[in-house]
Amino acid sequence: MQLNAHIPGGPLAQKWDRHRFELKLVNPANKRKFDIIVVGTGLAGGSAAASLAELGYNVKSFCIQDTPRRAHSIAAQGGINAAKNYQNEGDSIWRLFYDTVKGGDFRAREANVYRLAQISSEIIDQCVAQGVPFARDYGGLLANRSFGGAQVSRTFYARGQTGQQLLLGAYSALMRQVTEGRVTMFPRREMLDIVLIDGQARGIIVRNLVTGETERHAADAVVLCTGGYGNVFFLSTNAMASNVTAAYRAHKKGALFANPCFTQIHPTCIPVHGTYQSKLTLMSESLRNDGRVWVPLKPGDTRRPEEIPEEERDYYLENKYPSFGNLVPRDVASRNAKEQCDRDKGVGDTRLAVYLDFKDAIQRDGRDVIEKKYGNLFQMYHKISAENPYETPMMIYPAVHYTMGGLWVDYNLMSTVPGLFVLGEANFSDHGANRLGASALMQGLADGYFVIPYTIGGYLAGTPLKPVTTDHYEFKNADLAITEMTRKLLAVDGSRTVDDFHRELGTIMWDYCGMARDNEGLTKAKGMIRKLREEFWRNVTVPGKDMDFNQSLERAGRVADFLEFAELMILDGLDRQESCGGHFNEAYQTDENEALRDDENFCHVSAWEYREAGEEPVMHKEPLVFENVKLTQRSYK
Repeated sequence: MQLNAHIPGGPLAQKWDRHRFELKLVNPANKRKFDIIVVGTGLAGGSAAASLAELGYNVKSFCIQDTPRRAHSIAAQGGINAAKNYQNEGDSIWRLFYDTVKGGDFRAREANVYRLAQISSEIIDQCVAQGVPFARDYGGLLANRSFGGAQVSRTFYARGQTGQQLLLGAYSALMRQVTEGRVTMFPRREMLDIVLIDGQARGIIVRNLVTGETERHAADAVVLCTGGYGNVFFLSTNAMASNVTAAYRAHKKGALFANPCFTQIHPTCIPVHGTYQSKLTLMSESLRNDGRVWVPLKPGDTRRPEEIPEEERDYYLENKYPSFGNLVPRDVASRNAKEQCDRDKGVGDTRLAVYLDFKDAIQRDGRDVIEKKYGNLFQMYHKISAENPYETPMMIYPAVHYTMGGLWVDYNLMSTVPGLFVLGEANFSDHGANRLGASALMQGLADGYFVIPYTIGGYLAGTPLKPVTTDHYEFKNADLAITEMTRKLLAVDGSRTVDDFHRELGTIMWDYCGMARDNEGLTKAKGMIRKLREEFWRNVTVPGKDMDFNQSLERAGRVADFLEFAELMILDGLDRQESCGGHFNEAYQTDENEALRDDENFCHVSAWEYREAGEEPVMHKEPLVFENVKLTQRSYK
């Protein structure tokens, strides 16, 4: 299989404009003849469905929640990047492009990242026009704050609930199209398979999560916007319903999966506090603007933070990275927090935490200023931990947050399955081996509002598409396969719960494929996962019936996919014999314990092809060519 990213020629700054001109167009009167399925209603899915319907296409929009407003994008707190340069600090499209490529440890396509930086300013204008209440300065202009991996303030925000406000903007645009009759909403549906006819994506099979019935839906193209796979680790900052099923089932139908071992560990999470905790809560990266990260200077120090004098505190990020300080990228901050805890300098009851201290900021700016910036975040922390962060430092520790890997897509955001487009976190395209903070919202809205409306039109205008209905035998076969898998899950009748298997899988992944990996551990994990998967199909218990509201059955299907997908992550980690961004193999590090890349052998995208059950997947390489930036060792000092 030859991977063709379809990157347009010409100078970097002109590629997107040139490509838009060269794409074939669908006549406005003909758009109503095309049906498009959009799966997911987060920022990528909501904006895509609204934009495509606004253009005149007939859109079916599917969400796993009871309403599009509950998509996981709502949980994003800190902000969204854009190269507006309002502070006159020297920001530009080029600087945002370079910061993103460098932040991803030079493992992303130049063309995709530059397009993202170009579109960033348009996103802010779009959202302001929708009424998104971005923070403003005293004069009424849009305010900005800093985020990790940048030395300029380019992050637009709405207090500590930016994702929620942006999602409400996309939701309002989506519901306008629902009212106009150009979008049909299907809430409480989970996509279980994609249907290919003549090699093209022509529909999906979904389960109605209320009735248990499977449903068939046909279209001329399918757009997947189903988020990431962080919940393979069981404990993550993702919503409980976030899963890999839609993307993985598309992978099993021919869509290559790219860079699955690239997962992001976020440094600013409330630490684990119980054995039966079901998820983790994120504290926004924006807190690192004013909060200072520190641990006791002396290992084994168990005193309360207020009992430790200033001279006995180690502000390790400020000391080690004087240029960026507490605003180093997430992968760097996470590894350094782990390093401090490994040295017995961790704090709290578990000793797996570091302090995030706002004392200096409150003394400098006053409590009112800090409360206006972060009030809801402080309130959230207080409710969960029973500690008041205005009076005592927050305790934080790294946790799984975002996944840079995803289905492989070309410049048009189309996967290796013709007609299957993948947007937002579900694809691999823009972040390389590590995502800079405030770039997830940027990518989701760029893909949905400004990229897919052009590229899907180019596909529909240039591709012969036969009329199909859900009576086609490919729909029947896919539906039958789902029914058979459901029957198989219900028939096991074992003694271990789905969550028990999921928790054990998560522990294996965190221990051997988490913040740090090594070849021995990855190999061990591969064997452990295979044994766990065999036991799952022999000993899982799934109570209830299929044609019913059955959340145990829902989770069982998702965990079955996680058990297969986890092994793909391990294989990808073993194949990539280097360290880069979120993939930190301990055998490959500099003298200063930073990630050590191998550009000669691994400057490529690893795109995996599914083979039949029991067969090893096949890896295909997309070489990454850097014509505009120089490959250098990342440094934030």
